[in-house]
Amino acid sequence: MGGGEAVPSPLHFPFIPMRGFDPVKIELYRNIFSSIAEEMGAALQRSSFSPNIKERRDFSCAVFDAEGNMIEQAAHIPVHLGSMPLSVKSAIEEVNRLEPGDVVILNDPFKGGTHLPDITLVKPVFKGDKLLFLVANRAHHADVGGASPGSMPISTDLIQEGLRIPPMKLMKKGELNRELLELILANVRTPWEREGDLNAQIAALNVGERRLREMIDRYGDELIEYSSHLLDYAERIMRSVISGIPDGRYEFEDFLDDDGVSGEPVGIRVVVEIKGDEAVVDFTGSSKQVRGCVNATYAITLSAVFYVFRSLAPPYTPSNSGCLRPIKVIAPEGSVVNASFPAAVAGGNVETSQRIVDAVLGALLKAIPEKIPAASCGSMNNVAIGGYDPFRGRPFAYYETIGGGMGARPSKDGLSGVHTHMTNTMNTPIEAIESYYPIRVRGYRIRRGSGGEGRFRGGDGIVREIEVLCDAEATIISDRRRFPPYGAMGGKPGKPGLNLLIRGGSVKKLPSKTALPLKAGDILRIETPGGGGYGSEGGG
Repeated sequence: MGGGEAVPSPLHFPFIPMRGFDPVKIELYRNIFSSIAEEMGAALQRSSFSPNIKERRDFSCAVFDAEGNMIEQAAHIPVHLGSMPLSVKSAIEEVNRLEPGDVVILNDPFKGGTHLPDITLVKPVFKGDKLLFLVANRAHHADVGGASPGSMPISTDLIQEGLRIPPMKLMKKGELNRELLELILANVRTPWEREGDLNAQIAALNVGERRLREMIDRYGDELIEYSSHLLDYAERIMRSVISGIPDGRYEFEDFLDDDGVSGEPVGIRVVVEIKGDEAVVDFTGSSKQVRGCVNATYAITLSAVFYVFRSLAPPYTPSNSGCLRPIKVIAPEGSVVNASFPAAVAGGNVETSQRIVDAVLGALLKAIPEKIPAASCGSMNNVAIGGYDPFRGRPFAYYETIGGGMGARPSKDGLSGVHTHMTNTMNTPIEAIESYYPIRVRGYRIRRGSGGEGRFRGGDGIVREIEVLCDAEATIISDRRRFPPYGAMGGKPGKPGLNLLIRGGSVKKLPSKTALPLKAGDILRIETPGGGGYGSEGGG
C-alpha cells in the first residue's frame, strides 16, 4: 500500500495512500486510542448517580495529545466532542502548570464549553516529568444552579443560567480540592447527585490514564509517533472527501423559530465554498446574537461543522482534530453562531447546533444530493422539571431530551423516534423516571404520520406525555414548531412539533420555548417533529 493514485473501493470510499507510516499500525493505534475512550465512557456510565448520565448517557470521552489536539473519541455526543478540544486547550493555557494527579474542571461556554450544565474534566498523563497525553470527559449535569431547576432557563444572560466555572484544579497532585467542590455543591439544587457524578467523571479519567500508561509502557515512543500520524491520516482522508465535492459556492439559509424572548425568527445563513481539497464554511449573514438563550459559542459552531464533514467520510476515518485542518470556519464575533459574553447560551448547544447542521447540509445538498439526507427533527426537544419532592423529602431536577424523526435518505426512509445529528443520547426509561422523580409517564409512542412524504419517507417523531405528581417548575426549549424540517429533491417537509399543557379538561398550546409553573396532576405533552421526505413520490 505504497503510493499511487487513489482509486474507488467497492464501498465507494477513497483509497488513501499510506505514506510515512505503516497501515497496519495506523489501524492498531486508532483502535487502541478509541478503545481507551470507550472504556472511559463505560466506567463513567456505570459509576454515575444521575439518570441523565447513567440512563440517557449524556456524556462524552476522548483522548488528546500534549498540545490539546483530539487524537480519538468514543462514539458519544457530537456536540460535546467537536467542541471539547477548545476546552482542553483552555485547561492547558489557563491553569498554572499541570502536574501528575491534577484534574482540571471547567464549564465556561466562552472557554471552549457548550452550556453550563456540560461540565468538562481534564487530566494530564505524564511519563516522568514529561506531559504526553490528556484524557477528558464532558457530562451534562441535571442541575448547576441558576434561575430554574435543570439549569436550562429562558434566560437573557449567562449569569441566569447557573454556576460558571473557569478552568481550575479540582484535584491537585491526586488530592481533592475540597474547598472548590464545596463551592460548586453549595450552588446547585441536588448536591449529592452532582458530587456522585463528578466522582464518576474523575474515576473515568483514572481509567483512561491507567490504560494510556499501560500502552506507553508497552509501545514506548511509537505510541506518541502514531498519535501524530493519526492526525495526519485523518487530514488526508478529509482532503480526499472534500476533493470529491464539485468545486463551487453553495448557499443555504434556515431559521430557528425564535429566541424565547422576542418571538422573531433567528436566521442561520451559510456559504460553503469548495476549492480542490479545502472547504470554507462562512456564516456571515447569520443573525446577530440575540437576547434569548439560543446563542451558540464558536466551539458549538465548529463542532457542528466537524460533525457534518466527518459524516461524509468513510467509517475507518479517525475522529480527531486532523479532520478540521482542511476546513476553515468563519463565524463573525457577536453573531448567533459566535456569541460574546455575557450572551445567554443554554439553548444554543441543543437547538442552534442542530440548525447549523441543517444549514450546512442544506448547502451541501446542492453540491452532492446523492449523499445528503433531508432535514431531520432539528430539535432536541428539551424538557426540565424541578421542585421539592414531597415523597422523598428533597429537591429534584429532571432533564430530558426527546428524539424525533430522521430525515429520509437518498435511498432509504428515515428512522422514526431517534436522536439525530448533534445529539446521540438514549431515552430515559420510564421505570427510571418514575423511580427517581415525582413524575408519571402517561404516554410514550411514535407520532404516526409526522414524517414528510416522498419517494423515501421521513421518519416519524415521538409523543411523550409527562404528569407531575407535585407542584413544580418546568422549562421547555424546543424548535421546529414554526419552520418544519425541509424535504430534499422534491420530498415534502416533516410535520412541525407541538407542545401542550393538559390541565384538568383543558388543553393549552405552549410556545416552543417557555417556562411555567405546574400543579400536581398537570400533564406536559411533547409531540416532536418528523423528518423531511426525499425525492418526489413515484420519481425515478
